[in-house]
Amino acid sequence: MISIGSLFGSKSAPILGMDISSSSVKLVELSLAKNGGYVLERCAIEPLERGWITDGNVEKFEEVAEAMRRVVKKSGTRTRNVAMALPASAVITKKIILPGGLSDQDLEVQVESEANQYIPFSLDEVSLDFCVVGPSANSAGDVEVLIAASRKEKVQDRQGLAEAAGLKPVIIDVESYASRLAAGRLISNLPNEGKDQMVALFEVGASTTSMQVIRNDEVLYDRDQAFGGAQLTQLIVRQYGFSPEEAESKKRSGELPDDYESGVLRPFVDSMAQEVARALQFFFTSTPHNRVDAIMVAGGSASLPGLSEAITAQTSFPCVLADPFQGMQFGDAVREKKVRREAPSYLTSCGLAMRRFMQ
Repeated sequence: MISIGSLFGSKSAPILGMDISSSSVKLVELSLAKNGGYVLERCAIEPLERGWITDGNVEKFEEVAEAMRRVVKKSGTRTRNVAMALPASAVITKKIILPGGLSDQDLEVQVESEANQYIPFSLDEVSLDFCVVGPSANSAGDVEVLIAASRKEKVQDRQGLAEAAGLKPVIIDVESYASRLAAGRLISNLPNEGKDQMVALFEVGASTTSMQVIRNDEVLYDRDQAFGGAQLTQLIVRQYGFSPEEAESKKRSGELPDDYESGVLRPFVDSMAQEVARALQFFFTSTPHNRVDAIMVAGGSASLPGLSEAITAQTSFPCVLADPFQGMQFGDAVREKKVRREAPSYLTSCGLAMRRFMQ
C-alpha cells in the first residue's frame, strides 16, 4: 500500500532535505547539538534552467538529476538518504476520524476503505499513506488520522530523480507541510510562544507565490498567486536588453546598472508588497478574520532589499523574513555570511531535513 518509506516517513539516520523548485535545487543537512538544538551541517543551492520543472512536473529528467548531483557535490556531504517533497497540488490530503486503539493492520484497512471515498482514482494508481495526528477534539476515544495520496507516477518521478543522482529516497513529503514544519520553529519565537498567533506565511517562488495562514499548527487558509521572482528577471530583460539567462545571472550576482535600484527593483518590490496586501484582502473577505498577527516571507525573492518594510507599510501588519536557520548553530562546512543572505530560500528544504528528528 505504501510506496517508498512513506509519504510521512520518519528516520533518525542522517538525511538530506532536498527541495526541487522550478528555479533551483536546495539541499540542507541538520544534526542535533548536545543541548538538543539544531546544527546546520551543510546547505547548498544549484540553479535550474527555466522549463526543466514546470508546475511541479519534471520535464528534463537528466538535467535535473545532474543538478542534484552537483548540489550534493557542492555541499560536500557523504549522506545519501534523502527526503524530498511533492507540490501540494499533486497530493490529496484529508483528515478523518477513526476509533482509537485499533491495531496498525486494522487502521490500514479502515484507511483504505475511507480513502476510496475521497480519492478520485483507483487505489491501484496511487501511493497512499496516513499518520495518526492525535486524539479527536470532538469525539472521545477516537483519533484524528491524516490521509495523503498521490498518483504513483508523481512519487516515482521523485524517486527516480533521487536514484539517478546516486541518492536513496526515504521520505516523500508535501512541500507545504515541510515549509510549515520549518516555519513552526519561527512562530514559536513570537509572543506567548506563538500560541493563538495568526501568521500569514508567503513563499515567493519563481512564478508562483503560495500563502498559508497558520494558527496553532492549523492551516486556516491557503492560496496560490501567479506572481514571483521571474517577473523581476523579465523587467531586467526589458529594461536593459539582456537575455533571460544573462538577466538571471546578473540578478543573482548583483552586477546591474546604477539605475537598477530606483528604476527596476524598487517598483518591483512595491508591486510585490501590493500582491501580498491583495492576497490578505482575499483572506479577510472570504473568512471571518480581519487581521493577522505577523507576516513571514520566504523564497528566493524574500531577501530583496526593502521588501519586508514595504509589506509592513502596505498592510500595516509586522513582516519578517522567514530565516529557517534562526537560532541554529553552524557547522564548520557552512559559510555563514552567504547562508544568511540566502536563508529564506531554504525554508522547505530545512523542513524536509527536520523530518529526520520527527517521531
